[in-house]
Amino acid sequence: MKFKQLSLFLENKPGALSAPCKLLADHAINLEALSVADTKFFGVLRILVKNWREAKELLEDNGYTVKVNEVVVLEVNHQAGSLAKILQIIDQEGLNVEYMYACPASATGKAALVFRFDDPDRAEEKLAANDQITLLEMDKIFL
Repeated sequence: MKFKQLSLFLENKPGALSAPCKLLADHAINLEALSVADTKFFGVLRILVKNWREAKELLEDNGYTVKVNEVVVLEVNHQAGSLAKILQIIDQEGLNVEYMYACPASATGKAALVFRFDDPDRAEEKLAANDQITLLEMDKIFL
């Protein structure tokens, strides 16, 4: 299933990461998954939250630039070779991965892989048709 992911561009300086996290926490918005990538001058905070519209509005109202992307979330067993197996299927389907990150899937006791594909609709269609892949919904990933 596709999820809406929020991406925030942050300056690479002390406090830049904690400020949006505190803002969301102060409004009882839980970060279900996150990834931080950086360069010398800025970073990108990518987050999944249950109510992405509320989080986006709150962040924008507080001066953050927020981009919304669609990502596809897959379930995997937490064992050696699980990622390699998924990537082999992705390669066989001719899907291009722009980036990915992983997080625990609390409700399932497994792991969740968050993928940003260059064509999320096609990726979701191809992966949903493969009986070796489990696409997850928000309530099945996070408590």
